[in-house]
Amino acid sequence: MITVAVDCMGGDVGPAVTLPACEAFLSRYPQAQLLLVGMPAAFGAWPQVKNNVRCRIVPASEVIAMDDTVEVALRKKKDSSMRVAIAQVKDGAAQAAVSAGNTGALMAIARYLLKTLDGIDRPAIATQLPNAKGGATTVLDLGANVDCTAEHLLQFALMGSALVSATGGKNPTVGLLNVGEEVIKGSEVIKKAGLLLRDAAEAGDLNFYGNVEGDDIFKGTTDIVICDGFVGNVALKASEGLATMISGFIRDEFSRNILTKLAAIVAYPVLSAFKKRVDHRRYNGAALMGLRGLVFKSHGSADAFAFEQALCRAYDAAHHNLLGNVRDRIEHARHLLVPQGSSSELHNVPTL
Repeated sequence: MITVAVDCMGGDVGPAVTLPACEAFLSRYPQAQLLLVGMPAAFGAWPQVKNNVRCRIVPASEVIAMDDTVEVALRKKKDSSMRVAIAQVKDGAAQAAVSAGNTGALMAIARYLLKTLDGIDRPAIATQLPNAKGGATTVLDLGANVDCTAEHLLQFALMGSALVSATGGKNPTVGLLNVGEEVIKGSEVIKKAGLLLRDAAEAGDLNFYGNVEGDDIFKGTTDIVICDGFVGNVALKASEGLATMISGFIRDEFSRNILTKLAAIVAYPVLSAFKKRVDHRRYNGAALMGLRGLVFKSHGSADAFAFEQALCRAYDAAHHNLLGNVRDRIEHARHLLVPQGSSSELHNVPTL
């Protein structure tokens, strides 16, 4: 049995989204059980989840709002559903935790309670973006670290490789996001990161493809693309905006004049398949990499289908021992990692 702790109060909607998602998730994974964390009164309208033998309610008296500061989340709301859910992972009651709540608070609390793995200076946020090959490209960091050193980017590459390998990707390729493919291009940090990544590839620690550009994320040129959190967050928001635009275009074409309606009907199978491929809800669930426990972040505005995907990603990561894979890769590449010193500073994180 894999146990996942769920912050049922987090996100823009809360239990009205998280609980039906939990119900669908349990139907899909008979070997899973859930710890439903939140205010007990919130579960009254969902007896089918509340009374499920594979669910247990863990009470929490507070909720972290989407606009709460990191200081409020850490110091003033010590019995929040988000904190209690992560504490289940720390205490060994659950193998992973999932929340759709405030991203900055989630990263801060997870880092405070779980700490970072040896050899990791800063956790990173990783998720998948759809690509033209019909699969997805794993991108990190997506907003946890806006300023990165070359060593941090190497750590991201190692963690990303572990994430993809643990979920079925054999010897995944890694691309370093740059303004061009040539090794002479980019900032000094990017150039140094390229050297470290090539050294890691020669040592057998990862499969480094080389520099890639922004469009390579969506072409599927490499399995993994690494970048700092500022660039990664922009790429994430751009992909979500594109998906929204495509959905709107398909909807609008069915509401125009009779000719466009007829054309849209003929093209519907193709348009529908394309819409499904780029639907960002299918890729919901970002991993907070580098911690001594598994924590996944759902988009705050996720619907039940999207939140279910985040639960599935958390389950799969625990089932495939993602944490052990990350530890092994970091240990093997320790000779390349230059310690930056673990800082107690908590960085503000853009909202996913």
